[in-house]
Amino acid sequence: MLMLPATLRVFAKPGPTDMRKSFSGLVGLVEKELGQQVESGHLFLFFNRRRDRVKVLYFVGDGLVIFYRYLEQGTFELPRRLTSSTDDAPPSVEIRQQDLALILEGIELSSVRRRKRWHREPEPV
Repeated sequence: MLMLPATLRVFAKPGPTDMRKSFSGLVGLVEKELGQQVESGHLFLFFNRRRDRVKVLYFVGDGLVIFYRYLEQGTFELPRRLTSSTDDAPPSVEIRQQDLALILEGIELSSVRRRKRWHREPEPV
């Protein structure tokens, strides 16, 4: 289980990513395709085509960290907006930390019901 600060934002790249990419390749995707700065300190998620692997890129102040998770069995269920393959799909999708925890734990997102709560809207990037 990851313990993340409440202020941390999580961005995911829609569609599949080549899992052979390492630090430089993922930084290139963050900056060119997602339009974000890797030094922002946010988490950036990349999933493969079969959705059984995820790489998480994170800048820790003086360097980068990659978390790589490979499932022996099953797949990660992603929100619909991450799997849509339309041309008008956004370059990156921000997801809540709670959704990231559900994805990593293997909980079926379509069965989750959330009660209405107030929350502050994130500031524009």
